[in-house]
Amino acid sequence: MAQLLTKKMIREVFVQMLSERPLHKITVTDVVTACKINRNTFYYYYADLYGIISEIFQTELQKVIDDYYDTNSWEESLLQALKFAIENKKAVYHIYNSIQKEKLEKYLFDVSGNAMKRYVEKIMINLDIRASHTDINIIILFYQYALTEMLINWVSSGMSMEQENIIRRCGQLFNGNIERSLRKSVELNNNW
Repeated sequence: MAQLLTKKMIREVFVQMLSERPLHKITVTDVVTACKINRNTFYYYYADLYGIISEIFQTELQKVIDDYYDTNSWEESLLQALKFAIENKKAVYHIYNSIQKEKLEKYLFDVSGNAMKRYVEKIMINLDIRASHTDINIIILFYQYALTEMLINWVSSGMSMEQENIIRRCGQLFNGNIERSLRKSVELNNNW
C-alpha cells in the first residue's frame, strides 16, 4: 500500500510541476526534493521522467478501454479519454512542446482508434451489419485520423477551445455516417 502511495505521489508531483513549467526545466532532483524521497526510491519506480509520461498515457488509455462499455457513443469514450488532458491542460501542453510530443500524439491516435473501433463494432452487432473487414478498417482509420488531427490541433493551440462541445457537435453532424458506410460496404460487396 505504501508503495502505491509513493508512486502516486511521484506522479502527482511531476504533473503539478509540469503544469508550472516546461518538461526540459524539470529534473529528477526537483521531483525527489518535492516528494521528500531519495533518488533510489524514484528509480525504483521509474527509469526517468519520461517513464512517468509513458505510464500516464498507458493508464489513461486503459481507463478508456475499461470504461468504454459504460458509454453510449464514441464521443463519450473520447471525452473520457480527454479528461486527464482537460484537467491538466498546461501539463499536456508542455508535453506537446517537448521531445515527448510523439508519445502524446500516439496516445491521441490510440484513443481515437479505440473509440472508433469499439463504436463500429457496436453498430455492426446491434444492427447485424456484415461489412467486409477491409472496409471496416478503412472506416475506422478514416475517423481515427480525422479525430487525431483535430485533437492535435486542439493541444497545439493551448486547448483554449471548448473541446467537449466540438466533439459532441461532431457526433451530431456525422451521426449515421458510419452506419451508412458499413451498409454501403455490404452493398458494394454483394455487387461484386
